Amino acid sequence: MRLELRVCQHCLDGDHGNEKRTALLNDMVDCAEQIQEYKEVIDLDEVHIRKVRDDEPGKPAALPVVSATIQNDQVVLNDTQLVAEGKDGNMLVYTNPDDVLTVLAGNLDEISKAVTADVTVDLSSVGAEIVSQADLGANRDRDQ
Repeated sequence: MRLELRVCQHCLDGDHGNEKRTALLNDMVDCAEQIQEYKEVIDLDEVHIRKVRDDEPGKPAALPVVSATIQNDQVVLNDTQLVAEGKDGNMLVYTNPDDVLTVLAGNLDEISKAVTADVTVDLSSVGAEIVSQADLGANRDRDQ
């Protein structure tokens, strides 16, 4: 199984002036980096984090999927997406930022159940609210 997170480098850096989006993208990257470190625990073969800029074509790092939307009668590539490839080769593409963070947090939750190390990521208030609404069970007492 493989994961690839794609985010806009400019949004990540706060260049586009949307503080909420910047916080959310940073949460995504922090989660993906933590998953990357513990990927074997949940049987992931690869975890890629692709930060794209306006001045480049933005090709995927490993998983050949790029999602798009129609804006003002033009095709626009999504600069934020999470692609998950299963062992059967099927790919799931998440483009909604809330969904992306929820999936990443869910993976961290699964990792936390299998290791004794603290894999917690300090989320922004925006990200923490999204994850708390997802009811992933991360606050469960693991000894019960």
